[in-house]
Amino acid sequence: MNLFERIKTFFTPVQPLPAAMYHYQSPPEDKQPYRLHLRLHQDGSGLLIVNASTVLHLNPTAAEFALHFIRGDSPVQTAREIASRYRIRREQAQKDYLDFIERIETLIRKEDLDPISYLDFERVPPNSTQLTAPLRLDCALTYRLPPGADPFDAPQKRVERELTTAEWLSILDKVWAYGVPHIVFTGGEPTLREDLPDLIARAEKNGQVCGLLTDGHKLAQKEYLDTLLQTGLDHLMIVLPSRSEPNWQALQNALVADIFLAVHLTITPKNVQTAPALMQKLHAAGIEAMSLSISEQSLHEELAVLRDLAGEMGLRLVFDLPVPYSAANPVALEVAGDAVPSGAGKAWLYVEPDGDVLPAQGMAHIVLGNILTDAWEKLYS
Repeated sequence: MNLFERIKTFFTPVQPLPAAMYHYQSPPEDKQPYRLHLRLHQDGSGLLIVNASTVLHLNPTAAEFALHFIRGDSPVQTAREIASRYRIRREQAQKDYLDFIERIETLIRKEDLDPISYLDFERVPPNSTQLTAPLRLDCALTYRLPPGADPFDAPQKRVERELTTAEWLSILDKVWAYGVPHIVFTGGEPTLREDLPDLIARAEKNGQVCGLLTDGHKLAQKEYLDTLLQTGLDHLMIVLPSRSEPNWQALQNALVADIFLAVHLTITPKNVQTAPALMQKLHAAGIEAMSLSISEQSLHEELAVLRDLAGEMGLRLVFDLPVPYSAANPVALEVAGDAVPSGAGKAWLYVEPDGDVLPAQGMAHIVLGNILTDAWEKLYS
């Protein structure tokens, strides 16, 4: 090119990479499996989501580093492309890329590591940035319950029909196209749906992290649990009964399986005194993660005591997953009255069995629309 074209090129702003969603899953032989989702935005910035739990907000250069990391590009190749695009020395580009890789791999390998305190990432207040799509979709496949179940676990009259398998499959594909990396199947009791393995398999095929919330009784059948694992289930929460003993066979099957397991317990006036002993028994059995909620606000102080006890035992507390359908869940309890939790409708959405979309579980007074019939811009903006 001539001199004028060279000068023009030098002052032309760097064009951001096209907006897109990228997914990486570590190979089966990896001793510590992990998943990465990279969402590139139109302005070149991005979100890097590690194991569907840690969200890193990246500037355009870091977002490009993340893309090269996901692609498996060598430091030399990456440095060459970055140096060309941003007109910096290759040596500096390679040094910056290797530093980025080291920090990301540390975040992947060390569980519960704070990326702000230890890895020098800039802190962004939770749910303070505008997302192009939620980070998680909670899918209530059914509000049906097993015989004898506590009716508190699901609403009695919320929907007139359940979506078909084909409709749920289309929803999983639709939200993946919009960049939703994490699916949680809940209910009611989702294992009452015979197509649950098919839905998990579709999420796995798409590249989505997939979780299940269940009362666990069907997991007492090891063959059924194996089916869910083989189709791609990534994490599991078993909801414990509030008035009887847990299904210890289901818990044992899940504990020996290769999957992240948490349990949920709703504290009520009738079980609040026995809850500490149950927590100790669960921990002795091998449970390492737990979610706690209360059936009524008068138990708020008792909940704080039990959370402290969980911390003393070394139990990891899970706060943000949906639990039995009610207002008394770990998210709703952090806000007063009808206030919307900061992540509701932003970081996550909740889909009812008929396709109606709520900002979060238990917020039936705010229906954003129907995921099958309404435009995405109406449901999420």
